[in-house]
Amino acid sequence: MKMASFLTMAGALLAAPFPSLAASLNSMNEVGAAMQACWTPPANSENSSVTLSFSFKRDGTLIGPPRTTAIHVVGDDKARKAYVDAAIKALNDCLPLSFSPALAQGIAGNVFTLQFSSPKK
Repeated sequence: MKMASFLTMAGALLAAPFPSLAASLNSMNEVGAAMQACWTPPANSENSSVTLSFSFKRDGTLIGPPRTTAIHVVGDDKARKAYVDAAIKALNDCLPLSFSPALAQGIAGNVFTLQFSSPKK
């Protein structure tokens, strides 16, 4: 069984400017920044976060749906569902990503995680 590599892309580390989504992405920092740019937290969701796990194909689409691996949402079940749905929508709205040939070669099939966070209050 092929061992999947894991890379955590924390939103705080990805605040650097990134190329437009039309440009080829050359690094995982650029991929994370591009995906974070698609994220808009739901209203009144301070101090909340959800972590998604997913894998890319070389063409910038996902291999299957993202999987929720951690949830910390302030509020009831409805707020929790809305937050998770917003994170999945943000991820899907960014796709397909355009990878440089070198990045596409190494990214395919690996498992990545990305945390979608709301501002702390």
